[in-house]
Amino acid sequence: MNTPVRLSLVIGMLMPLSPEIFANNIFEDGKFDLMNRNFYFYRDFRNGGSNPSGANSQLPVSEREGYRSEWAHGIIGQYSSGFTDGAVQIGFDAYGMVGIKLYSDEYKTGTNLITFDPKTGEARDAYGEIGGAVKVKYKDTVLAYGNQFPNVPVIATSTVRLLPTVSTGLSLQDKTLDHLLINAGYFYSMNPLDSTHDLSYFTTDYAAGIKADSISFLGGTYKLPVGSVTVYASELEDVWNQYFLGATYQKALSDPDQKIKAAFAGYSNNDTGKKAGGDIDAHIASALLGYQYQNHTISAGYQQVFGNEPFDWVGFSTIGGNSSILNAAQFATFSEAKEKSWQIKYEADFAPYGLPGFSLMARYLYGWDIDNTRSNNPFYTKRHVYDQNIDTTHWERDIQLAYKVPAGFAKGMDIKLRQATHRAVDGYRYNDIDELRVIIEYPLSF
Repeated sequence: MNTPVRLSLVIGMLMPLSPEIFANNIFEDGKFDLMNRNFYFYRDFRNGGSNPSGANSQLPVSEREGYRSEWAHGIIGQYSSGFTDGAVQIGFDAYGMVGIKLYSDEYKTGTNLITFDPKTGEARDAYGEIGGAVKVKYKDTVLAYGNQFPNVPVIATSTVRLLPTVSTGLSLQDKTLDHLLINAGYFYSMNPLDSTHDLSYFTTDYAAGIKADSISFLGGTYKLPVGSVTVYASELEDVWNQYFLGATYQKALSDPDQKIKAAFAGYSNNDTGKKAGGDIDAHIASALLGYQYQNHTISAGYQQVFGNEPFDWVGFSTIGGNSSILNAAQFATFSEAKEKSWQIKYEADFAPYGLPGFSLMARYLYGWDIDNTRSNNPFYTKRHVYDQNIDTTHWERDIQLAYKVPAGFAKGMDIKLRQATHRAVDGYRYNDIDELRVIIEYPLSF
């Protein structure tokens, strides 16, 4: 949806409202949030791998650049109004965001931070967009139409690069019942995270060429005294029906310094309608169990895919949305057909050592038993078919060092240093990589 259409969506629906209505709480209760996000991305394609993006696509493989490297700054402003008075109340949300190139090279592009020409590799100096949504409230139910940032297990806005993805459509949120949050929605177009172009379709994370005209969903989360249960059902039009079941659990032991934490996430994908994504019968289950002692937490997880296709989820052109599966790491998602994987994870808060705001996360994941040879799906098998004469295994190690300024003029500034190493045997569908991300976020609220 282009900028004039986005603006007219909000303005046109609010025009009929009288000045007396506007004089109420719609602006008095409004809130404006501004996020500055500085992002440096570096990916080294190891062991003879090369960057296929940008100007490299015009060169022989042997002459291509061996890494990606870009630096950009993003500014995201979001305004959420209050509501008018009356039984049926009206409000609106609006946003504006811009991405600014700080460093790029036509042979080192492809990080999904900024918009670039796919042939020449030349990146734009800046890109941005504005948009909004109208919302109608009745008691504890809110209906919104327009440009939105959904965040549910079956369609979650991607926030893994500079600017978030945007989805356009209709959503409903209901909090009528205590402890129960219900969400429903229908979205029919989206903006990728590295482009301002509105696309009238959704893709999938696997980047297999699957497209769908819309996604609709219904589900919710029920909060328990020691955790929560989440259930969702969705339809990616003419591609799949997707079902999600998730649960969390946290309980302090007799010693207040000790806690047990657990999480479960399971999905089921089955082809539907015209089967625009081919035959799909894929299911995944993942679990993570953690033990916390004071400021230290250690967790162990296991994940398994059942079916001849990989587990896949809604995507935004070049990249998938945020995922709820528990073994999805910085680079790999460990969700290939029939894949089994485990992880071990350590987290620490350094405040007790006189370093408030500092934290550390380190994890190691290992995947094996990948097999899609019995799949009849032309989209997934076109991307890669695993040779069963090879014991296809891979692993990833992620380390994150973070600092969140606890006080002073820069309070709330969040600095993250993320490093990932991925290695696989020959025959895995991705190259080996070493990756570094430096992310600085400075939020402001007005």
